[in-house]
Amino acid sequence: MNLVYNSDHFYVVEFAGDGYELVDKERGRGTFLQGPSAARFRESMQSVIAASPTIASMDEFLSGFEELLTQAIVLH
Repeated sequence: MNLVYNSDHFYVVEFAGDGYELVDKERGRGTFLQGPSAARFRESMQSVIAASPTIASMDEFLSGFEELLTQAIVLH
């Protein structure tokens, strides 16, 4: 498990060989991407990171995935 990104609004965790977990902290929603979806997400993230993004621009990029964030985050 590798924390790829963490801000006040989002976090992204990479699971080696398995995929990515993306969570919108404000909405309390997340998703897990694996397979071809995870590969496309990784490529997109690499492109954004290569441009040395600000926190605001990175959060804006991640907000483009909000329609995929369908799982409620529940804390025990």
